[in-house]
Amino acid sequence: MPQVSSHGGAALAEYLSGLPDGTDMGYARQDAPERLQQKSLADRDHALDGFRLLAALMVVCYHYAALYGGWGCHPRVVLPGLYTVARYGWLGVEFFFMISGFAVCLSAWGRSLGDYAISRASRIYPAYWVAVPLTASVVIIWPQVRHVSGWEVVLVNLTMVQELLEVPSVDGVYWTLFAELKFYLLFALVIAFGITYRKCVLFCGVWQLAGLAGVGEGGNSVKEWVMPGFAPYFIAGIAFSLMRRFAPNALLWFIVAFSCVLAEHRLGERLAAHREAGHSMPAWPAQLAVLAAFTVMAIIALGWLKSVRWCWLAPAGALTYPLYLIHQHIGMTLIYALRDHLPAIPLVLGTIVGVMGASWAMHRFCERPLSAWFRRALQTGIDQIRRAMDETGPAHKSSPARGRRLPGPSEVREATRHRLSKSALGHRSNRPVR
Repeated sequence: MPQVSSHGGAALAEYLSGLPDGTDMGYARQDAPERLQQKSLADRDHALDGFRLLAALMVVCYHYAALYGGWGCHPRVVLPGLYTVARYGWLGVEFFFMISGFAVCLSAWGRSLGDYAISRASRIYPAYWVAVPLTASVVIIWPQVRHVSGWEVVLVNLTMVQELLEVPSVDGVYWTLFAELKFYLLFALVIAFGITYRKCVLFCGVWQLAGLAGVGEGGNSVKEWVMPGFAPYFIAGIAFSLMRRFAPNALLWFIVAFSCVLAEHRLGERLAAHREAGHSMPAWPAQLAVLAAFTVMAIIALGWLKSVRWCWLAPAGALTYPLYLIHQHIGMTLIYALRDHLPAIPLVLGTIVGVMGASWAMHRFCERPLSAWFRRALQTGIDQIRRAMDETGPAHKSSPARGRRLPGPSEVREATRHRLSKSALGHRSNRPVR
């Protein structure tokens, strides 16, 4: 029997120990050579947490210092200097999409479709289920900034698919969550067929082509789902994650460069929408910001910032999602209530600090325990489905050709075990008597 080196055996053991429960070992052995060639990804990337926090603060500053919101007049009147910069803060949404492509692809490796669904659902829903009624309660009690027509709207919002049902969102940022949800569903196609390097690259190419095909006037189902305006950011994030997991090469750099060009080109649509809303803004700062974001993600993907270990970055990254969920209408309502009592700059800064504190409390006392509970509940359901499939599988289905049922997985394993035991007994019985 060939001997396995201690280094290779330890690496294979580490790979197999990291597989989710219920992973088919045939798939594991097939994927093991590719997995063993990957870079070490054990350490948390604190630089990515910092970039995530920066993107969240960009969006927060845009809502507080560039929208009418609670000010009652144009923000450039009360915050002329801050408005000049904050009016580009909406770009934080695009940066979030690129970070999401990077993080989702990086974390999905080795997961089954069920495990992937559990991971994504337990990530986005628990905090969202807290934020929706909290925001609704604030704007119903103090409807000066935003009005919610009724609790039916709130209940529909809890599904996160209110955009499909043409129901208004309780908070203005929730439309981006539906875009995120669509990305999760699209990437689930890769997970369903077994995630590999090759399939990820193919997915990027097909999605990019579908996005180009979906460009045009008017809305259609293809355009709604492939999101041609945001697809380049998700795709670039996936390519960056492949660089991080494996190594950079010309093909991945081409995907990133192609996505960057498309992202820069499609900025025109977003800029036009903001100009129609009353914001006068030149294009070059937005174009420069997008280029800077791609550069930062490239530096993170290449591992040049792995030495960054500031202890505050990890908790800061953890509170960005709750901050994103609750900041807009709650913060604007607070600004409306205090705008006549405090100067504008201290009011904005104080509101940011206040919602960040509330976000930390929401993460610590709501999101973490709810996510853990929801993950366990989903895992129990998935395990029950797997056990039922393992016990019955196709056994109760009749073969149309022969009119008899096919053996299930457990029966196949038992038959194989029986044949092996008979073979061993026969081998011992044929030994000569001495």
